[in-house]
Amino acid sequence: MSRLTVLEVPHPVLRETAQPVETVTPEIQQILSDMLETMYATNGVGLAGNQVGLLQRLVVIDCGADKPEPIKMVNPEIIARSETRVCHNEGCLSVPREYADVERWESVTVRYTDENGREQTRTAEGLLAIAMQHEIDHLDGKLFIDYLSPLKRKLLLKHLEKRRKKAARLAQEAESAE
Repeated sequence: MSRLTVLEVPHPVLRETAQPVETVTPEIQQILSDMLETMYATNGVGLAGNQVGLLQRLVVIDCGADKPEPIKMVNPEIIARSETRVCHNEGCLSVPREYADVERWESVTVRYTDENGREQTRTAEGLLAIAMQHEIDHLDGKLFIDYLSPLKRKLLLKHLEKRRKKAARLAQEAESAE
């Protein structure tokens, strides 16, 4: 297995629509394993193909707090949702260390193909439902910040850019000190 690079905003691949996977091959299985390893290494609960530069409809999720409960999904799609919505504070590996309240469906039913090529249907609520919606949004080129008001989105992105510039400056100062 190998760790993949997680793309960050404003990388254009994050805004593209991922394409369906025709067949679950050993290569797809390896990509899913690499995505899972990457997600664990970066302390995420979900990761979509777009986030690692792959425009394939691939998602990995693990919301198991105490013990790993990984889910590997190929071509996931929401086929049902609750009538009620909930607000949850979300973050994203592609928008590092930034968080905001986002309203999502309280529960969803998702149909997908698993890593063994078998069709699955799973109903989820709570954090798993939110993670599924968040990751499927990625496959459609949508980020959690798109649910924010233009002002909140602008402030969040400005804060992110300010942190990036500070980190770059500190790295340059450390390099100069050597």
